[in-house]
Amino acid sequence: MPDKNRILVVDDEEALRTVLSTELSSEGYEVSTAADGNEAIELVKDNNYDLVLLDIKMPSVDGFEVLKYIKGGKPDIKVIMLTGFADLKNAIESKRLGAEDFVSKPYDLVDLLTTIERVLGE
Repeated sequence: MPDKNRILVVDDEEALRTVLSTELSSEGYEVSTAADGNEAIELVKDNNYDLVLLDIKMPSVDGFEVLKYIKGGKPDIKVIMLTGFADLKNAIESKRLGAEDFVSKPYDLVDLLTTIERVLGE
């Protein structure tokens, strides 16, 4: 049996982290969560993840800073940016910094799972 893909969910909204974590675990993923960018960087530093679902707008260290850290230190980790501020500027910036994809909130869970499977398969 193949190893489970390891996903880190980073969002400052606790309810969203909980829902995503529960859903992804039920889909067979091994899930960790972080409440902010600093916690995300510490977890990425100490663990190996296949994918990070990363909120852009967070206090102190935002998603773009975490994305830069990941792509600078562990470029094999795939990143999907999550944001409630779905505008073209953020999408372009996410791609420029190395994110594999961009999903706007509120997202459809089926669409998000499809995006996760596609990105992990690339």
